[in-house]
Amino acid sequence: MLKLQNMTLSTRQILDDIALCAVFFTRLPLPVVDFRDRSLAAAIWAAPVAGLAVALIGALVYAVGTRLGLAAGPAAALTLAATLLATGCMHEDGLSDVADGFGGGKTHEKKLEIMRDSRIGAYGACALALSLLIRWSVLSEFAGPAQMFWALIAAHAASRGLFGAFMHLLPPARSDGLSADAGTVSAETAIAGAVLGAVALLVLGFGGAVAALILLGLLFAAFRELCRNQIGGQTGDTIGALQQLGEIAILLVASASLS
Repeated sequence: MLKLQNMTLSTRQILDDIALCAVFFTRLPLPVVDFRDRSLAAAIWAAPVAGLAVALIGALVYAVGTRLGLAAGPAAALTLAATLLATGCMHEDGLSDVADGFGGGKTHEKKLEIMRDSRIGAYGACALALSLLIRWSVLSEFAGPAQMFWALIAAHAASRGLFGAFMHLLPPARSDGLSADAGTVSAETAIAGAVLGAVALLVLGFGGAVAALILLGLLFAAFRELCRNQIGGQTGDTIGALQQLGEIAILLVASASLS
């Protein structure tokens, strides 16, 4: 049983929520599961577990690559590619859409319209390039598989721990779309996800965990206010962008705390 304040889940519900988040947030070949109308909003606390799976895939690719004699740079590139494949570039897509919408739109409505356009513009392309460059440059500097493993665990789990709180504290910016369809996230669910994400940061050591928590808190507050001003709420794209920003922030802290 999992109990946090007013949220109590049975073992079956816990496993169902983990499976639901894995199905939604990754492209892993998972078996078909009957979630019995369980909503994503109710299961979002388990998003860090999906991040853990992505991190393990990336760490495994890095370990195999270095074992075969690859230099740190190419091994880091393959690691990053593996995580992109594992998620289907879902969060990268959100980052590029948000950059295009926030950068190119004049009104709330126009920004949301641009964010729905499947074409990528200059703002989106630059945001993606910077995200990939920063992450690769950090990953390529780790001394070995152990450091890579801890950094990926912290970055992928903790960045997804922000999802529930973001959805709880900001209303959907539109009446349809992934975020609106997911449902309303309760305070208990948001706290559970945030706690799981925070626990993952402990692999960075006490100082690294504290630094990452502070940085994530500032980033979360700033991005929430930006979304409120730009589009009046949150969408699936903004949640993806938040994950990217959080992952980058944690990797930067890891590069200092694990080196």
